[in-house]
Amino acid sequence: MEHRYQDLSTFTMPPGFRGRPAWVVQLWWIVEALLFRPSPQFLYGWRRWLLRQFGAEVGRGAVIRPTVRTQFPWKVKIGEYAWIGDDVVLYSLGPIHIGPHAVVSQKTYLCTGSHDPAKLDFPIFSQPISIGAECWIATDVYVAPGVSIGQGTLVGARSSVFKDLPAGKVCVGSPARVIRDRLVPATVGAPAAPAHQLNEN
Repeated sequence: MEHRYQDLSTFTMPPGFRGRPAWVVQLWWIVEALLFRPSPQFLYGWRRWLLRQFGAEVGRGAVIRPTVRTQFPWKVKIGEYAWIGDDVVLYSLGPIHIGPHAVVSQKTYLCTGSHDPAKLDFPIFSQPISIGAECWIATDVYVAPGVSIGQGTLVGARSSVFKDLPAGKVCVGSPARVIRDRLVPATVGAPAAPAHQLNEN
């Protein structure tokens, strides 16, 4: 057979790509299957502890659901009081940084890895993802490798994010685009203000 587009028989994993020996990777997947995923929902501290044992940086008060999937936890940093929802995939071939008080809602997929289709051996690569503090990534959002989302930005349900998004915005669509400023929640009795006004005072 003549290979015109990709010859997977020539694919090789780059040295050190996983960041840990293969046996550690397999051990994490066993721990995730047997101890992390079956744990009762309210045992957030237990899941934080398990992730930390495998090198993840997890801030205090972080809420991580038992159905969250993490490829390589040693490449993950989750800020304090962040929420990671049901069936979220942290495909951490590269670093994933989720800021404090950020929300990553159910079924969202943070994908840090891909392949180069311009080369016959289909080489794998990774690029980091950064979710800023106080962001809300809504249900079933796809975030591509190399994307950075600014502080406080809200990404609407089922959006696909392929490029960086600025801070303090509401973004929707595939590809996601800015549609307006995100309102800053008001104190009791006061109206909400657009996020950009914070930088004008």
